Parts: sequence; structure tokens; C-alpha cells
Amino acid sequence: MLTLLTACQTEQKNPFFETYTTPYGAPPFDKIKVEHYMPAFLEGMAQQKAEIDAIVNNTEAPTFANTIEALEYSGSLLDKVTYVFFNVYMADGNDEMGKIAEEVSPLLSEQSDYIMLNEGLFERVKAVYEAKETLNLNKEQAKLLEETYKSFVRGGANLNKEQKAELSRINKELGLAELQFSKNVLDATNAYQKWIEDESELAGLPESVKQAAAEAAKAAGQEGKWLFTVQKSSFLPVLQYSDNRELRKELLMAYTSLANHDDNLDNKAVINKIMKLRVQQAQLFGFTTPAGFILDNTMAKTPEAVYSFLETVWTPSLAQAKVEAAELQKLMDEEGKGEKLEPWDWWYYAEKLRKAKYDLDEEELKAYFKLENVRKGAFDLAGKLWGLQFKQLEDMPVYNPEVEVFEVSDSDGSLIGILYTDYFPRAGKRAGAWMNEIAPQYVRDGVNHRPVIINVGNFTRPTADKPSLLTMDEVSTLFHEFGHALHGLLSQCTYKSLSGTNVARDFVELPSQLMENWCYEPEVMKTYAFHYETGEVIPDELIEKIQKASTFNQGFVMTELLSASLLDMDYHSIADTADIDVNAFEKASMEKMGMIPEIIVRYRSTYFSHIFTTGYSAGYYSYTWAAVLDSDAFQAFKETGDIYNQEVATAYRKNILERGGTEDPMVLYQQFRGKMPNPDYLLIKRGFLPAAK
Repeated sequence: MLTLLTACQTEQKNPFFETYTTPYGAPPFDKIKVEHYMPAFLEGMAQQKAEIDAIVNNTEAPTFANTIEALEYSGSLLDKVTYVFFNVYMADGNDEMGKIAEEVSPLLSEQSDYIMLNEGLFERVKAVYEAKETLNLNKEQAKLLEETYKSFVRGGANLNKEQKAELSRINKELGLAELQFSKNVLDATNAYQKWIEDESELAGLPESVKQAAAEAAKAAGQEGKWLFTVQKSSFLPVLQYSDNRELRKELLMAYTSLANHDDNLDNKAVINKIMKLRVQQAQLFGFTTPAGFILDNTMAKTPEAVYSFLETVWTPSLAQAKVEAAELQKLMDEEGKGEKLEPWDWWYYAEKLRKAKYDLDEEELKAYFKLENVRKGAFDLAGKLWGLQFKQLEDMPVYNPEVEVFEVSDSDGSLIGILYTDYFPRAGKRAGAWMNEIAPQYVRDGVNHRPVIINVGNFTRPTADKPSLLTMDEVSTLFHEFGHALHGLLSQCTYKSLSGTNVARDFVELPSQLMENWCYEPEVMKTYAFHYETGEVIPDELIEKIQKASTFNQGFVMTELLSASLLDMDYHSIADTADIDVNAFEKASMEKMGMIPEIIVRYRSTYFSHIFTTGYSAGYYSYTWAAVLDSDAFQAFKETGDIYNQEVATAYRKNILERGGTEDPMVLYQQFRGKMPNPDYLLIKRGFLPAAK
């Protein structure tokens, strides 16, 4: 039998089996090859199983140290390879990595079940948990014990033998189904190409948009043509500016029908499989619906609380959207074409109305939003609030040449962590923007291991003669993901399972969304908004226009977002395993909520990756839930008359950013704010309530 040591010795050249010698202990991406992943996964799983067996077979009485902490520290090699593999797979994957993902997914599910369904291990965990009042634990230790015990219960430890076998089957099949959903969305996104050969079809498009499409075509070997895709940075400018109504319609319909064409990439059957498995899983634990099971472990607690909350915001949002639709229809009527407002018209006429109402042209604004400057503005903001310093590291190994790396230091020069940024779309990258850990923050044996964090986006690419110039939405997204990064970077927790963004799903968006509040404040804009050609700082009159237009089109924005949240809840309120007609289910959901036909839900079912693959199942409401928190939290700064107020910034850092999941999130929030959040601040910010005088 091959021993673990011998297995390691036979793979000496595998970087995962050696201590990283890269600066800051970052992964040596230049040395990691595809063939290194699977051996590291297998060895990592074997090592962790041996560590689990050692805990179970320990003849000493269960203690916090020999059971809870020992479990917390297990699986270091498996964590090491898992963090790297899935970060690279999401941002720069290929078919070979896809095959590894398919192979390793059921193995990781089995590994999780080996721990969560291990009767001997649970007996020890339960023994420590039941003795918790006698152990004199500090708050973080008590929270780790509570979360560990809860994870075992929610992982199936209290189920009988037959139920555990059933749960293992469900977990394995669910992992593969979710992986298939994600792969289908990526492949469908990459498969769609809209070629334009006649420039007259591009009427209304800014030169920068046409140039980007021309360069995309050239890169695809079709010089002299224009290429558009269903990446948002490609098709949204068409929806916003193109005079070609048919082109707008074609691109929007291509996007909103992703993975919904009854072909090999269709996700409707996959959704059925996922939902059946989630219903079975929830009912194994005594819950009627997946939403009941999932929300039991959140701030909201119940589906009824989420529906009630969403309805409170949905009603004024929909009412405002109807007012906006009428305004846009009036604009169309004035053109005398006899056309009715359709979803592919909304962006186009909203842009016309914005120019008419506020003399605000987003294309003009983009000239001031050079990506590198916006990123520096986010960095400078963190400097003013908390004294953080960012230094670019030129010689760090990266998984793609477009990735940049920064050392983040505190005001006293001590290391905070390392931040990677990866901002442009590519074939192997899934859509959207996100933050992730490459290595988490934790403390062990007196050593504070600082985190390695990554921000990923799909922003507008630079062209031959222009840098990457961001839209206002992309500026907000950059600040948003940077807020997540700060949550990971500033963590000061003992245990990695509680550190950084390891918090309740409906709390995790607070740090990200709070950062968005700063990005259009005049004082902040003047630190990053410089004309890319002249270097001129953004003029006061342009900032004033942005401020006046801040509540423009918010009915559309909120209705699009909230309809997706309600659709998510409707899916996860399914209580049986009968087949559903996905398109009919979605249509019925929209009709039930009163959705107007001029707006399409932000994510249609077949590409709604948030709820079917990336952990926001029965949780998409979190963005709006957190919007209440972030609006209230920013008010704490505004009330002082200083958006950089050091006392408030310090309280926020100490009570939220540094604390991770070490205490109940509402307790943490009230420790920062001194009171419960006031939802009126969100409605005021969106323009649904008058500003307080």
C-alpha cells in the first residue's frame, strides 16, 4: 500500500506538495500546470481523511482543542489546491480544467460527506458542544463551536443510516448538475457571435463601441467586420445607443435566451434536476421547501420574512417603473413611428431621456473613467478611510498576463495582504464580476497568516488607441468588488472558517455595496475622474449632472433586480419533485408579481447562475437586504458632514470588516451603528421617498 509520504515523494515536482517560495506565500502560477491539480486533489483528500481519522480515534476525551480546532486545521493541502484550481477555472478555464472539475466534483462531495456524516466525529463534536458552558471559551471560540456543530446538523449528522446514504447521493448529483449548468452558460455565451458587415447597421453607436467591435472581429480573424457578443460590455452599448432597433432586439433576445434553445446547451432539464434534488435535500431535514432549509441559517430566517421584505420594496419600485415606462413611451410617440415600448427599447430611450432631462451623456462621461484611474480612486479611498497603502508588484507570477498584483499595507507599514485584479473578458472566464480568496486570513501558533484576495471583472477592454474606459455601471462594479476585497483583506480573525467574507449570505453584500456609495461623491470622483486624453479633472458641472440624475431610471433598476429576487424565492418555494415547465414557471412568476412586459427580469432562469451554481439560492434578495444596511451605514458618515470621518471609519473597520463571521451579523451591525438599520434611507436614495430635511 502506497503511504502518504511515498505518494508525496513521487510528486516532488508538483508545486502543491511543496511550501510556496513565492513572495508573500502566493501561489507560483508560473509553475502550476494542469497535470498538477488532480494528484494534489487526491493527496489532499487522503491527508484530510487521515487527519479526520486521527481525531475520531483519539483516546483522550473530546476537547475544543483536540476536536474542534483539530477539525478546523485539517485539510490544508486540499484547501491549497482547491482555492487555486477553482479561482483559475472560473477566470481562465479551458476544456482540460473542465474535465478535472467534472471528475473532482463528486470526489469533493464524497469528501464532505466523509466528514459531515462521520458518526464518530460528530459524537466528539456534540460532546464538546454540550459541554460549551463549562469550557470558558472566548467569543470567537464559542462561535466556531456553534457553527461547527450547526454545520454537522445541517450536513446530515442527525439523519439515520438510510437518510445519510440518500443525502450522499443527492450531494453528489447536485454538484454535477450545478457544474453542468455553469458549463452550459459559459459555452452558450462563447458560442453566440453577431457579425456585422455593413457599417450602416451601426448607426448611432459611438466610435469607441464600433472600434471595440472591429478589434474583436479582427482578433477572431475577420478584419473589416464588426463582432458583437452576449458579454455585457459588448451588447449593452448597443442597447443604449444603436438606432438599429432590430439589432437591439436581436442582441437582447440572444442574451435573454442563453441556454434556452432545446439543444445540447439547454439548461431547462438541468434546472429541473437541481430543484428536484434541492427539494429532496430540504425534506430530508424536515423542511417543506429548499427556501425554508436555506434561510434557517441566515439573518432573514424564514421565506415569509424574505417575501415580506421584498414586497415592501417591490411595490414602490414597480410603481416608479410604470411612471418611467410611460415617459419613455411618450418619447417614442413624439417620433411618430407608431412603435410600442419593448424591452429592447428601454436602454435606448432612457439614454435619450437622460440627455434631455439632465444633459448627461454617458459616452462623454466614460472619457473620465479610465480603469486604472478608477481603481486608484478606490485604493485612495481606502487610504483616506483606513490608511491603507497599495504597491504594485511587477514580478509576481500570475495565471494570465492581464492579471495585476498589489501589496496592501496598513498605515504603520505592516502587511495587510495581497490583491490580484483581473478585469477583462476572455473565452475561459465566466460572466459577471466577483471577489474570491486565493488564501484566507487566519491565526495559528501565534502567526497571523495574511490573505491573498482576487477581484475579477468583465469590463470594457482597451482598444488600439484608447485605454479601458468604464461606464458608470462598471465604475460602481469595480468599487463593489473592491468592497468585498476589503472585507477579505482587513480580516483579523483566528479561524479561517470565520474570517473575511465567511458570514451570513444576506450580510456579505454590506461591505461591497457600501463602497458604491462613495464612488459618485464629488470629493471622491475628483480623485479618479480625469479625462484620459487631457488629464483634466471632471468638471463640477458634470458632477452636478451626475448627482441630479442619481435617481434616474431607478424604477427600472430596482424592478429588474427585485423580480429576479422574487423568481429565486418562487423556485426555492417549490415543495414537490414533479417536473416543471421552466419557461411557463418563470412566466407565471412574473405575472404573479405584476411584472410589466417592458422590463425583462435581470436573469432569466436558464442563465441565473447566482441561484443555480454560485451559492445565492433563496439568497438573491441579499443584494436588496444589504442595500438597506449599506444606505443606513453610509448615513452614519453623512450625518457627521464628513464622508471620510475617521471615527465612523474606525468603528466600521473594527466592528464589521475585521470581524468576519465571529458574531451574529446584526449584533456586529448594531455595535457599529448603535441602532437598528432604517430602511427609509434606501428608499430616499432610490428617489422613492423625499430626502429628509
